[in-house]
Amino acid sequence: MEMTLRWYGSAHDTVTLSQIRQIPGVKGVITTLYNKAPGEVWQREEIRKLKEEVEAAGLHIAGIESVNVHESIKLGKPEREEYIDNYVQTLINLGEEGIHLVCYNFMPVFDWTRTEMAKVREDGATVLAYTQKKIDELIPERLFASIRDDMNGTVMPGWEPERMANIKEAFLEYEGFSKERLFSNLVYFLRALMPVCGRYNINMAIHPDDPAWPVFGLPRIMTNCDMLTRLLKEVDNEHNGITFCTGSYGTDRANDLCETIHALKGRIHFAHVRNLKFHSEREFEEAAHLSADGDFDMYRIMKALYDIGFNGPIRPDHGRMIWGEKAMPGYGLYDRALGAAYLNGLWEAIEKQSRFRY
Repeated sequence: MEMTLRWYGSAHDTVTLSQIRQIPGVKGVITTLYNKAPGEVWQREEIRKLKEEVEAAGLHIAGIESVNVHESIKLGKPEREEYIDNYVQTLINLGEEGIHLVCYNFMPVFDWTRTEMAKVREDGATVLAYTQKKIDELIPERLFASIRDDMNGTVMPGWEPERMANIKEAFLEYEGFSKERLFSNLVYFLRALMPVCGRYNINMAIHPDDPAWPVFGLPRIMTNCDMLTRLLKEVDNEHNGITFCTGSYGTDRANDLCETIHALKGRIHFAHVRNLKFHSEREFEEAAHLSADGDFDMYRIMKALYDIGFNGPIRPDHGRMIWGEKAMPGYGLYDRALGAAYLNGLWEAIEKQSRFRY
């Protein structure tokens, strides 16, 4: 297991590489070329420049999150071939620069949904939160406006203004679009990538849908263990794998996180670990990583990852805003640093318990 932190680049992130370097046990970052539009080729020179910046700070790139998938690929339009070719070229360029992990998602239109960016908790910390009732009362454009206005001057991945500019047209294209059709297009996309992934030893790690049910009528397919294992069987290649995100799969209380980890043994290439606090089945808020602060048993989750021999990158996911920090909601420094230290502590204890008998 390698503890990492997500970093959005010096032009977009309030957290610096020098700050990340000071978090005990964190040697790598999960990053991206944030200025690249979906479908655009990542040039090798751009990747090398990013890599050199990270390495100059004493860190390394443990993986990319994300190389975004163009909507034409998800929709299965004729022009998807061009965008798949571009994606393949990007993978080649990443492989040539020694980067071997790509996290991505296949959610239509936008990547994730929350109804509050800064819900105030009893201790004064603020967190991301979701309430189904609020979603049912909104149209997508109004939700985007509320997210945009509560971003502390930053831009939230998955809700970029350029993407949201054509949100009405995007929704029209998905009218009557079935889950099976979306799943079929995902399989088509992955089969086209596997040859280059094999050549450059690149692991594709799909991120689950968040939350794990349809939002605004858009189909969702990466929502539970059955769909995950089905995808792994359809594209039965070691490089086709999973980003195991506790806070996304865990939005559906019916999903047994530890059972799913064991079912995916050998195909979890990347892990996001965070905690949620539920108020009802479809109303939750993000919590501190500490088990007692939410509803997930973080020890059992880390133990399950250890037991299956997970050895990929892991990162503390969405942190609280604490100690007066102003940053991209969920992606400040302080609480994620606490989360990294806590998860590293759990891992050390599990590892030592497995080796020593007192």
